[in-house]
Amino acid sequence: MQATVSAFDAASSSGSVLLDDGVELDFDATALAGSGLRLLRAGQRVRLETSGEGAGRKVLALQILTLF
Repeated sequence: MQATVSAFDAASSSGSVLLDDGVELDFDATALAGSGLRLLRAGQRVRLETSGEGAGRKVLALQILTLF
């Protein structure tokens, strides 16, 4: 699944992404663990893994689209 970073706080390594269907999901530092990412910027396209559905959906992992 792909999304666009809508906000990122470098101090806490948390933020939010806007899915292509318009749903906004928050993420915490664990979503970046193991990716090597330390910073994201608003507007950046990312690929993400999620679990759950509806209000219980959680971002498990984020990766910049160009880093395969």
